[in-house]
Amino acid sequence: MSRIETLETFVLSLKPEEDSFAPGAKEEVLLVRLTDSDGRYGLGECMAAPRVNKAMIEMPTVHAWSQGMRLHLIGADPIETIALYDRIYHGSFYHGRRGILVQALSAVDIALHDLAAKQIGKPVYKLLGGARTDKITPYVTLYPGDIFDQPAAAVAKSFEKRIKTAIDQGLRAMKVPLLFGPRLRDRELVPFIRDCRQMAGDDVHLAVDFGYRWQDWQDAAWLLKRIEAYDIYFAEAPLWHDNLHGYARLSAVSPIRIAGAECATSRWEVREWIEVGKVSVVQPSISHSGGFVDMMRIADMCELYGVMLIPHSYATGITDTCNFHLQAATLNVPFVEFRSPRMSHSRLRTHLVVPSEPEFVDGAAALPHKPGLGLELNEALLKEATSH
Repeated sequence: MSRIETLETFVLSLKPEEDSFAPGAKEEVLLVRLTDSDGRYGLGECMAAPRVNKAMIEMPTVHAWSQGMRLHLIGADPIETIALYDRIYHGSFYHGRRGILVQALSAVDIALHDLAAKQIGKPVYKLLGGARTDKITPYVTLYPGDIFDQPAAAVAKSFEKRIKTAIDQGLRAMKVPLLFGPRLRDRELVPFIRDCRQMAGDDVHLAVDFGYRWQDWQDAAWLLKRIEAYDIYFAEAPLWHDNLHGYARLSAVSPIRIAGAECATSRWEVREWIEVGKVSVVQPSISHSGGFVDMMRIADMCELYGVMLIPHSYATGITDTCNFHLQAATLNVPFVEFRSPRMSHSRLRTHLVVPSEPEFVDGAAALPHKPGLGLELNEALLKEATSH
C-alpha cells in the first residue's frame, strides 16, 4: 500500500446563487485532500467553521497530549482508518477534542476512506464491511430559503413546486422545513402541515423540521398531537438543541418519532441524545460528527438501543455520497438526507465533484460501484473558489 505523502486543506468560498440555502452570505466549505506516493487522492469535507477547522488540522504538535494531525497522517498507511482516527482523537484531549477537533477529523477521516478504498479498487462501503442493502433510499429536504417572516400562503406555493420537482426526480421521501418565526402561531402550523401532506400525497414519506422552535416541551406536544393524522415520519428539532431532558419528556408523549442530534459531534454526544433525550431518530452528519469511523460506531450503538440513524446532510456532493456508502454498509439507516441540486442552486454542491447526484427510480438509487467514493474533483472550481 502506498503511504500518505501530502495533506492539503482548502477553504472554498463562493458567492451564493440567488435561491441558494443562504442568499446574501458566502457559501463556504473546508475541503481536505490526502495524496499518496502514487498520486492517488482522497477527498473529505467539513461545512462548519471552515477556517477554524483548517487551523485545527494544520496545528503542529505541542506535546504528547496536544498532537497535530500531520504527526499521525504523513507517511501512514491509509487502510488503517480506525487506528489513525483513534490516535488523533486520543492524542488531542489537552486542546479539546469535542466539537472542532471532531469536525476537522471528520473531513480527514472521509478523505482517508476515499483514498484507502481507491488503493484497493473497491467502493468505500466494501471497506466498511460490505453492502447490507441493495439500494440507496434518500429523503430530500425541500428547503425554500429564508421563510422566517414570509406569509404562509406564499411559502406553501414554494413547497408545492418543490414537492412536484422531487416526485418528478423519482424521490419518494421528503422533509418540510418549518422555519417560521413567532409571527406564525402554532395553531396556523396545523393546517399548513395538513396542506403539505395533501400536496405530497399518501404514498410519500413526509417528515417535518421545526428548526428548534420551542423552549417548552408541552408547546411542542400540543402541536404534535394535532398533526398525528397526517402520517408524519419524524419531527426534527422541535426543542432547543441542548434541552435533552425536555426532549425526553416530549418523546414520552409524542405520537410521532422525535429526531435530533444533527449538530452532535462524536458518538459520545449522540449517546447523550439517546440515553438522556430518549429520541427515536438521531441525525448526526458524517462531515461533522466523526467521519465514517464514528458514524459506523454510532450505527452499532443505535442498533443496540433500538434507535434509527438518519444522517444529516448539508454540504457538497461529497457528504451526500458519503451518506450513500454509509447506508449501504449499515442495518438501521432507513433513509439518508439528500441535498438535491434541483431544490436550490449551489455551485459547490453541484459542480465541486462529479457526479453530483445519482438517478432515482421509485425513491431509490443503485449502490455506488466506482472505487473510493467514486468522485472526481473539479480542479477549475477548486482554483476559483480558493482565489479570494
